[in-house]
Amino acid sequence: DLKKVPGNIPPDIVKLDLSNNKIRQLRSKEFEDVSELKMLNLNSNGIAYIDPAAFSGLNNLEELDLSNNSLQNFEYGVLEDLYFLKVLWLRENPWRCDYNIHYLFYWLKHHYNVHYNGLECKMPEEYKGWSVGKYVRSYYEECPKDKLPIYPETFDLDKDDEEWERHKEQTVQTVKKRGVIVTVIG
Repeated sequence: DLKKVPGNIPPDIVKLDLSNNKIRQLRSKEFEDVSELKMLNLNSNGIAYIDPAAFSGLNNLEELDLSNNSLQNFEYGVLEDLYFLKVLWLRENPWRCDYNIHYLFYWLKHHYNVHYNGLECKMPEEYKGWSVGKYVRSYYEECPKDKLPIYPETFDLDKDDEEWERHKEQTVQTVKKRGVIVTVIG
């Protein structure tokens, strides 16, 4: 029934299991005195908030279990000190797919050696069941046509597009060399 991370953890501990408690938030530098920690289990606590500096000092952490909590996203910086992380358990959290989920997704994308699972949108309703990766990719696909760079061949033809096609036909040179077609516009 712990409500916060205990302060009397031995500094040379390597594995710490704090699962199935009532820790609702992780404050700044919660684990700074246990720098040898390699495995941290925070499963089933109801954690809803993690301070960006909560994992500060956990430079040797290899496995982190945050599954079955109340996490909707991570603030920028939460994972920055986890240089040697190999496994990140994220399942059974109500991930909210909005702009705030991008940090977590891009951190994982740039730390391709970290194995993770359970990153699925639970809200809002229109994204429920989507993978967070699919949501992030769709975020950029939803830009209005007038906000995108002009590539007329990707849209329905109108008068301006017909003019573009005529201009393209006059200025495009196609060169075939060793079975490769190279198209030069200009």
